Amino acid sequence: MATKTAPKSQLRLEWVYGYRGHQCRNNLQYTATKEVVFFVAGVGVVYNVRDHKQKFFLGHDDDIISLALHPERTLVATGQVGKAPYICVWDSYSIQTVSILKDGHHQGVAALGFDKEGQRLVSVGLDQQSTINVWDWRKGKIITTTRGHSDRVFDIQFNPFKDNELVSCGVKHIKFWTLCGNALNVKKGVFGKVGEIQTILCLAFGSDGATYSGTMGGDVYVWRGNNLDSVVQNAHKGSIYTLDMSDDGFATGGRDGCVRLWDVDFKPVTKMDLTETSEGYQGLCVRSVCWRGEKILVGTRDGEVFEIVVRDRDKPQCLIQGHAEGELWALAIHPKRPLFATGSDDHTVRLWSLADMELLSRTTIDQNVRSCSFSPDGLQLAIGLTDGSFMVLKTKDLSEITHLKDRKEVIHEMKYSPSGAFLAVGSNDNFVDIYAVDQKYRKVGQCSGNSSFITHLDWSEDSKYLQTNSGAAERLFFRMPAGKQVTNREEIRSIHWYSWTGVLGPEVNGIWEKYTDTNDINATDAYFGGEVIVTGDDFGLVKMFKFPSLKKGAKFRKYVGHSAHVTNVRFSHDKQRVISVGGGDHAIFQWKFIPEGMTIEDDMPEQSETAHADSDSEESDSDISDVGELDSDVENEQQIQYDRTVYKEDVTALKKQIKSEMKPGEKRNKAPDEGLKLEFVHGYRGYDCRNNLFYTQSGEVVYHVAAVGILYNRQQHTQRFYLEHTDDILCLCIHPLRDLVATGQVGRDAATHVWDAETLKTVAVLKGQHQRGVCAVDFSADGKKLASVGLDDNHSIVVWDWKKGEKLATTRGHKDKIFVIKWNPFDQTKLVTVGMKHIKFWTQTGGGFTSNRGTFGNIAKLDTMLCVVFGATADVCYTGGSSGDIYVWSGLNLQKTVKAHEGPCFAVHALDRGFVSGGKDGVIGLWDDKFERCLKTYTVKRSSLAPGTRGILVEDSPSIRAIVLGHGHILVGTKNGEILEVDKSGPMNILVQGHKEGELWGLATHATKNYCVTVSDDKTLRIWDTSQDHKMINCKMLKKPGRCVCFSPDGKAIAVGLNDGSFVVVNSDTLDDIVAFHHRKEEISDIKFSPDPGKYLAVASHDNFVDIYNVLSSKRVGVCKGSSSYITHVDWDIRGKLLMTNSGAREQLFFEAPRGRRQTLRNAEIEKLDWAMWTGVLGHTMEGVWPPKCDVTDVNAACLSHDRRLIATADDFGFVKVFEYPVKGKFAKYKKYVGHSAHVTNVRWTHDDRCLVSIGGADTAVMVWAHPAAEDRIVTRGESDDSDTDSEEEGGYDSDVQREKNIDYSTKTYSNPIRETAGIKPHLQQQQGEAKPSVSRNAPVPPKVQRSQAPTSTGKRKKATQVQDLNLEFIHGYRGFDCRNNLHYLNEGSDIVFHAAGAGIVQSLSSGSQSFYLEHTDDIICLTVNQNPKFKNVVASGQIGASPAIHIWDAASKETVSILQGFHTKGVCSVGFSCTGKILVSVGIDDGHSIAVWRWQEASKVCSSTGHTERIFRAEFRPDSDSQFVTVGVKHIRFWSVAGGELIGKKGLLTSAGTGPEAVRMQTMLSIAFGSNNVTYTGAMSGDVYVWKDNTLLRLVTKAHTGPVFAMFTTLRDGLIVTGGKERQTKDSGPVKLWDQEMKRCRSFQLESGLDVDVVRSVCRAKGKILVGTKASEIIELNEKNGAAQNIIRGHSEGELWGLATHPSTARFATASDDGSVRVWDITNKVMLHKIATGPARSVDFSTDGEMIAVGLKNGEFMIVSVSGLKVWGKRRDRSKAITDVRFSPNSKYLAVGSEDCCVDFYDLSQGPTLSRVGYCKGIPSFVIQMDFSSDGKYIRVSSGSYVHQVFEVPSGSPVSDQTTIDKIMWSSWTSVLGNEVIGIWPRNADKADVNCAHLSHVGNALATGDDFGLVKLFEFPCTEKFAEYKQYYGHSAHVTNVRFTFDDRYLISTGGDDCCVFVWQCR
Repeated sequence: MATKTAPKSQLRLEWVYGYRGHQCRNNLQYTATKEVVFFVAGVGVVYNVRDHKQKFFLGHDDDIISLALHPERTLVATGQVGKAPYICVWDSYSIQTVSILKDGHHQGVAALGFDKEGQRLVSVGLDQQSTINVWDWRKGKIITTTRGHSDRVFDIQFNPFKDNELVSCGVKHIKFWTLCGNALNVKKGVFGKVGEIQTILCLAFGSDGATYSGTMGGDVYVWRGNNLDSVVQNAHKGSIYTLDMSDDGFATGGRDGCVRLWDVDFKPVTKMDLTETSEGYQGLCVRSVCWRGEKILVGTRDGEVFEIVVRDRDKPQCLIQGHAEGELWALAIHPKRPLFATGSDDHTVRLWSLADMELLSRTTIDQNVRSCSFSPDGLQLAIGLTDGSFMVLKTKDLSEITHLKDRKEVIHEMKYSPSGAFLAVGSNDNFVDIYAVDQKYRKVGQCSGNSSFITHLDWSEDSKYLQTNSGAAERLFFRMPAGKQVTNREEIRSIHWYSWTGVLGPEVNGIWEKYTDTNDINATDAYFGGEVIVTGDDFGLVKMFKFPSLKKGAKFRKYVGHSAHVTNVRFSHDKQRVISVGGGDHAIFQWKFIPEGMTIEDDMPEQSETAHADSDSEESDSDISDVGELDSDVENEQQIQYDRTVYKEDVTALKKQIKSEMKPGEKRNKAPDEGLKLEFVHGYRGYDCRNNLFYTQSGEVVYHVAAVGILYNRQQHTQRFYLEHTDDILCLCIHPLRDLVATGQVGRDAATHVWDAETLKTVAVLKGQHQRGVCAVDFSADGKKLASVGLDDNHSIVVWDWKKGEKLATTRGHKDKIFVIKWNPFDQTKLVTVGMKHIKFWTQTGGGFTSNRGTFGNIAKLDTMLCVVFGATADVCYTGGSSGDIYVWSGLNLQKTVKAHEGPCFAVHALDRGFVSGGKDGVIGLWDDKFERCLKTYTVKRSSLAPGTRGILVEDSPSIRAIVLGHGHILVGTKNGEILEVDKSGPMNILVQGHKEGELWGLATHATKNYCVTVSDDKTLRIWDTSQDHKMINCKMLKKPGRCVCFSPDGKAIAVGLNDGSFVVVNSDTLDDIVAFHHRKEEISDIKFSPDPGKYLAVASHDNFVDIYNVLSSKRVGVCKGSSSYITHVDWDIRGKLLMTNSGAREQLFFEAPRGRRQTLRNAEIEKLDWAMWTGVLGHTMEGVWPPKCDVTDVNAACLSHDRRLIATADDFGFVKVFEYPVKGKFAKYKKYVGHSAHVTNVRWTHDDRCLVSIGGADTAVMVWAHPAAEDRIVTRGESDDSDTDSEEEGGYDSDVQREKNIDYSTKTYSNPIRETAGIKPHLQQQQGEAKPSVSRNAPVPPKVQRSQAPTSTGKRKKATQVQDLNLEFIHGYRGFDCRNNLHYLNEGSDIVFHAAGAGIVQSLSSGSQSFYLEHTDDIICLTVNQNPKFKNVVASGQIGASPAIHIWDAASKETVSILQGFHTKGVCSVGFSCTGKILVSVGIDDGHSIAVWRWQEASKVCSSTGHTERIFRAEFRPDSDSQFVTVGVKHIRFWSVAGGELIGKKGLLTSAGTGPEAVRMQTMLSIAFGSNNVTYTGAMSGDVYVWKDNTLLRLVTKAHTGPVFAMFTTLRDGLIVTGGKERQTKDSGPVKLWDQEMKRCRSFQLESGLDVDVVRSVCRAKGKILVGTKASEIIELNEKNGAAQNIIRGHSEGELWGLATHPSTARFATASDDGSVRVWDITNKVMLHKIATGPARSVDFSTDGEMIAVGLKNGEFMIVSVSGLKVWGKRRDRSKAITDVRFSPNSKYLAVGSEDCCVDFYDLSQGPTLSRVGYCKGIPSFVIQMDFSSDGKYIRVSSGSYVHQVFEVPSGSPVSDQTTIDKIMWSSWTSVLGNEVIGIWPRNADKADVNCAHLSHVGNALATGDDFGLVKLFEFPCTEKFAEYKQYYGHSAHVTNVRFTFDDRYLISTGGDDCCVFVWQCR
């Protein structure tokens, strides 16, 4: 029995005792079939009460803690704890997993809830942030995720009566969420005064919109909206844990053990107290209720489930019982009857019936119970307690017989002897005590000698011996009953044990893995007769091994279910069952034992398919242990490492260092004008890849080598290349239609590309899921899905919707390497993977998989599977194994094997009728359709090659790695890198070939012919034809791996340096050896013949020497010494007299030939000398080829072209680069070419410079690059230049562009005070105890403010109405100063949409009325309209903010359609819809200027990328595309395409098109328009328009405008283009121009704005009208026919807006702004009447008769203007700082002027325009904010920036301090934000932000305020209570600087600081 195989017998879970009530709530439900569903430990249980049967869901790997039932009541969602917890959705009827939701949470899933349709699932996590996720659970996809709360969230549910609304509750909070798009918007529950804030535990919803919540205090809180509406007091005594909604009403359950039923209006119906019932007990606590019809399910904290029938409510029936919380260790089986006993830390001992699966009796003890044992007659039960005592009870009634205490520590193990005479008790005091049963348990012996606590005991059959295990892994033997230790081996060997429950000893070696701690396994029990032993361990597994099991690491069957540790396992007395108990989960599992050979005659066949029935263990794969021996090839392949030290993506990081390392003003060498083009690649990756060779639709052959996907044309012998991969391609598969190819590569974040074999365009890039590499890919049969396998440690499997680039599902694959993944062609959800010793069958379920291993049974040994193919039906598949057999599978079971090859069978392919296979033996087999007969075989050998084939077979019978049939041929790829085409009749043709596995370093080109020679570590020398023939001409096997090679000058000899220090010279025609030497120990690294006549041969080695040999005499004539490190390169001068060497220590040395004397040369001499060749990489002429920090990446080789103009280099990043020679100065520019994967080891030009040959180290590829002769070249820049446009200086400068480039929105984001203030905020100041008169008057007297009397009866208005509410009516303003393209026509040009401040504005052009979208929380800075007719009126707008949102809204209804949030930071500066209108592109202003593409209807992000190092201004889709868009920005234009889930960006290539060399500079691009045939127009800062075809510059439209072209618009109807720019006012040119489609002819329009320079920021065109938005915040409409301009909107342009005054008697008002103007507006006609240029102004006021306007300027001057003629009446400047407020006294005699100089000056106006100052106020602590006169004009009240207000006399300016005087003053107006009368206007969170302004309505009841949060608020006046109630109004973005009511209180005007807008609100 020394095998390590798993036992044949099995266990099947039969029953689980218990229910998880502690720390869980609402986890008990009735399913649609009236079964009860709940969970315990890691098992979901479905219990059929009628049949008393249980079904189990075992898909979790840790404790389940939450459960939700789908509205259709069959599907169940369960969530678990753990590091990476997941959610399973499963079917309670069939117990099949429907979906797995992963990667959403950490620590655990605390609560779950379905929405009412059951499409979405919400979950909340146990992590710090209580993350909330909403899932599209069928897809396993997160719709949105957000932080739930800073404290625990206990419940979260969708409101079934309101769409898209959710509620979450938890510790001291409740939150109401609305799901819109991908944003969850939250409103906190306001407890208010209705109830105190407390922890809320559960939720339910009423159909009338109420939300009911159960609290910790026992009340039910009723919510309406987010406000607490009412409280149902004391619904329970103590916490309410559960609230259940049913059709009849609600049920609640609480800590008091009561269940209460309520009707649908939450009126009490009945109350049931379970503690009073027969089954109840004190302290019962209800954790879950479920009320359905007549029955109520109740779950308790201590693990019982009761069912109550409503009519019979005092007789609850107990359905389920289990232990309560506390560890469960004690387990004993009755020796004669089907009973067992358990005892746990819940202080109970319980007796259970195995047969009826129910509790028989229980008793409570005052101690934790840790062990128990039945006496052999079964009448007594002994129990061991934690205090070191033990008790003996009677079995029948559990009454106490005796209680003894001899020890202090816990009794962990006890057993009666088989004779019944003794009881052995083992304690943690390290002793075992022996008691005599019939002497009333007198202690008769003790066993000492254990050095640690006792863990297990076993008696011998004759009761004479005892063996013990201890915690120190000792196994000792004692003689009984005295307890003397036995050490004699012979004696021990003869003992027969009665039982085996220990974990130590040779018999149980196999239960331990090879390297484990001996405390992992807690319990075992052996069944001698069945030759099995069951174990319970700390990983929650019950395992079954053969017994005895002698070898470590035996195979086993494992069973999951327990969550943490299994503490005990025992066979039942009749060995029919096994009982296991769990520690932490305190669950008892009852398993049925199915002995070997017995079939499972169970009535639940589906259990066996869920793979949980049986060993799912990685370790116990097989029933037959001896695995077939491993083939060496397979072994090597398993061990290949794909880790890289440096990845290509590191290059960009290195690039950034260029700037830091350059000296200021230092220029980089320019890049060469000429370039290379990849022409042919010799090579095919066969040595570690398979099935990577196919015919495409067009008959080309597709395969890969290095980082290149290759399409080979068999007729023309040419190749086309897919070059988008950045590293080695490892796998390739073809779409079922054979037009698309998927390739996976090596990489840190390894990508899979899907590309079109016809156009070579990337269709999708799939990233973000695999580490190290992607080693297998496969398309599904319908071509819609792609599966990929990664090289990470778990070999994860991912299924993609590749078109969208979305991950659909993922799972861990296998711990060993997976070679192939294959979709089942008949079932789109099933896959199979094969690999090292494994085959698994997978089913995709939602976002995860369920898997089953293939069962080998008795048919074969477990084998490593190398390939797989499906047969004619869904359940038949065939795999090729490393034994050379084909395995035939049906379902999960192996049917038979067929011998196919000698050695592993690597490749197999299915044909229409039959199969074709290939193996290591080099044989191709054709098979019939059942894989029974081999119809024909072909052997790949030289003799079968067709005459005239291209190339030579290096060896016969190469291993076959890929095979496919098509076009009447068999296509074969070999391990040696050959691709052959085999004709059915036999002859074979080589198509392409390359080197075999091994590094490739040696390369040389022939001096006169188009040949090159390579030598590699594969021990071959190969000669290649580099002309059109592209084939291998000759090949020779070398004795050792070759490292360098060289042609002699006449081309007759080839010298080869080998890696053992020897070299050989061979004849170049016959390849026979001419001479060989072995003088060195280390590898020869370079070898060179001296130039013509080739007299000497220089041989450089890693021994640091260069040996010089005379060729004719074959003698060594000199040695060059002096290098301190290994030699890397040698070069000869043209005379053959001087040698240059490079060494590994970066030394460049010179030696004289032939003796080898060292020479020193100066830089100038080196340059002057004529070198015959230059392959070195050092020296001042090569300085520029080294990248920054180049100790990391060495340049491996270089080669100077024969015309000495270009130098090519090969580096460790896989780049071939070309520089202009000489390369002086650091970091020269270059052109670079990709294709090789990791290091390029060598490059050489051919003799005529027509080609460059490069070779790759590990990728074995030989690449031939064409270098076209000068006359064929067209000069383009940058085809693959590194993007150095960033560092180039651009032509020109423009102030507007500069401003926009540098604008910093983060300072503008929200609530920083707009004024610097000092002092204590009013609501924080200590209230001075005002001297109250002793007689208390009734009410506090309101401050006296003059009220407007009811106007004289003109019959219109009897009384001025009280202001109750505001309604936004009009906004004067348009954001043009820093935004563009944000103005559009709607409804065929009858309405327009634009934005200002935080409002989206829709204005009707006919009526002039506006309507608003006000959901944004901060400034909107971009806006666009969906042009697709399907989405009429759909507008998207983006804002600034820390987590800025994009809102998509309906312009007609102003409803939010979707919100996109969570990707951009700082702000969103551009949005654009695609051609179908379903896709949206957005650009952020974060540091990476990121770009995101969204499906806005689903609110899902398709893909994203960083855009550019500097600002990007616009991103626009091509009008005919959903995947192509263009971005422009600072020195930036990029053409993007959406490829699946990735963005691919191509830079614009500048050509010399246009006007000579000037055009070559990259400009800052500002705007975009489109023409047909992939033409793009971009407007530049210089005023030129650049015209691009694809991504290449075609021509320039020079000076389309004189200044920057800020806006362009493409009319979709007729293709005409409108441009808008910055222009000075001239006759012939205009700031707006209309162009034809080619932008050849144009017509210009004038704006007639009266400004010197017009700056147009936005243009739009519809129906013969052009809409123009300008920087001056004006919107103008132009008529195309006659060019007439009409103003639609006017506003203040950029600059803070502070001054505001309303006219005393008409509906007009005036504003004053930093933009230098004062404007007068008419409210009724919604127009600007006058604009007065004053210079930057801060304050304004009307005189009482409305004839004069006073204006305070920023420079300290003030002026008075007469309204009638707009003439300046007088002006004066007495102050140097800004005038913050000006006020006329009520009789217009005085003007008060308040300034930042902390003064108020009084001027007497009656003395005429001289404006003489008659007095001023001193002693104001800070700048003046507001001033108010008293109604008699004698006093003035001044508020200042230090939050104090003072009263002064007018005009003397002396302060008034007497409170009684002040109390009597009647004020003419109130604008102050200070004073006790308005203390209530200061909000709680005002530490960062101020209340800037206030105004009291003329009727005196309403106070309006404006603050730094952008809110306009209305308060009742006076508001003397802190934090008074108010109504608030949104629209302004950040700071509201001023508010004023009009004279009749009909309107309120408010001004915004930064947003420059004037809002007109209608008062109601």
